[in-house]
Amino acid sequence: MKVLFSPRFQLQALALERADSRQIGAELSTSKQSRFSKSSSSKLTKMRILVVGSGAREHAIVKALIRTGTSPNNVVCAPGNEYIGREVEIKPEVIATDSLSVVSCALTEKIDLAIIGPEAPLVAGVADSLRDQGIAVFGPSQQAAMLEGSKQFAKEIMAAADVPTGMARECSTMEQVASALDQFGAPYVVKADGLAAGKGVIVTSDREAALEHAQKFIAEGVLVEEFLDGQEVSLFFLSDGKSVMPLSPAQDYKRAYDNDEGPNTGGMGAYSPLPWLPEGFIEEVTERVAQPTVNEMARRGTPFIGLLYCGLIMTSRGVKVIEFNARFGDPETQVVLRRLQTNLADLLMRSATGRLDVGPSAEFSSKCAVTVVLASEGYPVTNAPVREVTGIESAEAMDDVEVCKASPTGRVLSVVGCGDSFQEARTLAYEGMSRISLEGGFYRNDIGLKVS
Repeated sequence: MKVLFSPRFQLQALALERADSRQIGAELSTSKQSRFSKSSSSKLTKMRILVVGSGAREHAIVKALIRTGTSPNNVVCAPGNEYIGREVEIKPEVIATDSLSVVSCALTEKIDLAIIGPEAPLVAGVADSLRDQGIAVFGPSQQAAMLEGSKQFAKEIMAAADVPTGMARECSTMEQVASALDQFGAPYVVKADGLAAGKGVIVTSDREAALEHAQKFIAEGVLVEEFLDGQEVSLFFLSDGKSVMPLSPAQDYKRAYDNDEGPNTGGMGAYSPLPWLPEGFIEEVTERVAQPTVNEMARRGTPFIGLLYCGLIMTSRGVKVIEFNARFGDPETQVVLRRLQTNLADLLMRSATGRLDVGPSAEFSSKCAVTVVLASEGYPVTNAPVREVTGIESAEAMDDVEVCKASPTGRVLSVVGCGDSFQEARTLAYEGMSRISLEGGFYRNDIGLKVS
């Protein structure tokens, strides 16, 4: 057996101890004729699941696992947070980007499926380390995660796969940045090539502001892109390295303040579904974007297994890709998974084990979901002191409202409302938010307003 960290012999002992438990994953990959049989359902109920991360996205994943049939006793979240810990066991000592820490936890807990939430552990190679120990992982390898880890790499993949996207120039000097800004003209779009926690992009008509933003990231490289105008759409795809399965589209709100004003953020709210999308939209994106991308990654010997987030824009020249992410997006996850009716554990295990075509497709409720993000004072420019948040229990006491807790500062939490109409979902989300207090905290008041 391969030992991931040879000086740490306890990993090998733990791996041997859990060998029998791996049979759950192996037995789940039975023939297509046994689709979703009673025995398969039985194995699903026994499956031990590790959710890696500690934010609102991971909280939403935990809630969705439980809501779609997984026992809370079979879910562990590492490191998790206090509020996630009220629903499942958490491991606050685990460092999400440390392979040894995550693998040790997974082996000790006899985990059958690991779900990696944030991008940083993926780019750090945590998925590879878990797979080396025979654990099924929903999340791409370190090489495949470069679809998100490097904007330039993503552009190369899109070019090779003939995926529609905007023109871009890779820049390593400020002279190149200035030239590219002049080439494309205003509004200027400048992106950090690597991970930047949702703060690596600026869209502005101010050339000096674009140059200042580029200067922050020029050491690691930046991309200057043409500005694309139109409605943005977030569409998630499950991938098993060969095939893809679309989830339900969502739209998020990137700017910090109402009316799309203020700096770009990681996302201040979202809603799903999108009733204004043209017929055939999901099929078009599947055929022109998601499947060709997965095919190209497989051709290069780096199959993409996990969640392919397609950030799209509907331009006058057709649908184009703005960006790829290699994991569930936040806050779109909160609304997409809130409407999911299919067993999430089954979907993700099938994706992790190359069997996405075995069993049911993802199905969603006809209800509408709206999520509103509460951010701390100064976000995203400055970090506020950690302050007490009150009223979460009162908000969650409401029917069809749930709160997904994130970090102590920055984007602190998301309130999700689910109703028969967008107006009802918005009313529930904002009523829930009104019960929560955070000194200096703020949120947008226009999430889902136009669609309702």
